[in-house]
Amino acid sequence: MHDVAQTQMKKPSVKSTRKKVWIAIGGVVALGFLLIAIKGLQIFTMISAKPPMPVETVTSAPVKEEDWAPLLSSVGSISAVQGAVVSTELGGTVSEIAFQSGGVAKKGDVLLKLDASSEEAQLRSAEADLELARADLQRTRDLAARKVVSKAELDNAESKFKQKEGTVDNMRAMIAKKEVRAPFDGQLGIRQVNVGQMINAGQQVVPLQSLDPLYVDFALPQQYLSKLSPGLEARVRTDALPGREFVGKLTAINSSVDIATRNVLLQATLENQDHALHPGMFAKIDIVLPEKRRTLVIPGTAVSYAPYGDSVFVIEKKKDPKTGKESQMIRQQFVRVGEARGDFVSITTGLKAGEVVVGTGVFKLRNGMAVTINNDLAPKPQMNPTPVDS
Repeated sequence: MHDVAQTQMKKPSVKSTRKKVWIAIGGVVALGFLLIAIKGLQIFTMISAKPPMPVETVTSAPVKEEDWAPLLSSVGSISAVQGAVVSTELGGTVSEIAFQSGGVAKKGDVLLKLDASSEEAQLRSAEADLELARADLQRTRDLAARKVVSKAELDNAESKFKQKEGTVDNMRAMIAKKEVRAPFDGQLGIRQVNVGQMINAGQQVVPLQSLDPLYVDFALPQQYLSKLSPGLEARVRTDALPGREFVGKLTAINSSVDIATRNVLLQATLENQDHALHPGMFAKIDIVLPEKRRTLVIPGTAVSYAPYGDSVFVIEKKKDPKTGKESQMIRQQFVRVGEARGDFVSITTGLKAGEVVVGTGVFKLRNGMAVTINNDLAPKPQMNPTPVDS
């Protein structure tokens, strides 16, 4: 009995065991809350501490004020002042070709001859008849002067002579038409006939184009008609000759407006002394209006284009209020972009002359960033750029 009582005294009570378990659970929960609090404090500290923004290297471009003359731009085609495809008036066999493809012809130069042996034989016969008629007429006139023949016989001799003379002239005209001559000075194209070829009347022989001066035909909307007048400067460019600009004059304005497009047809004339331009070329035309306006100009690469608005980054100097150190910061400025010319664009609102903007690399910038300027490798914008890929 004594041993059993001692054993019961050594066993812990149920209440004491539960208390220890709850104490252990409370400790684990408290430790969990402590870890969560520490982690939350770390996250809050990271969020509240703003990391320093990196300094970006950019190029700069000043906002310039320039005189830009208003332009009316269009596209059109180059045409010859005089141009034709030389053709034959009569049919026959080609006996001689007197030109080279791509050569130069002067007005009246013989380009092609057709076989005229039959007509030349007929001409000799007609000339013999003419000489006989001329002799008969002379004798009849002598006899009529002496009252030997009647007036009717004299009239008959004169009529016969004129008929023979007409026949000779007709044969000579036929032979002349067997020769194809250049109707004006110009450059020849590629010949379209060969020696020995039998051709019909109207057969095309060779294109002939007068290359200096040239016309440029184009059109502009009717609302610009009041601003147009002959003599305005016309600047012409073509993709076939990148980097070159040809300057001419507006010489003709059509007397009516196209009823379908409401455009008015125009024609400019320009010199082409080196024959660089050719009829049929596609051309871009700018008509320069006489008035000029002051325009704010920046490189087109300085503009960040976006659906919600176009903007630039203005470079400004700012002092740190704590350290007093001066640095260059950028400020995003929304602008309204106007006309583009070459590598430049005009700005109608948002900037002032003399301000400095970021010239390139605007896509990587954010408002308020610190920047450093390096223009050593900055591209040089041009009014008439000549890209290498062209």
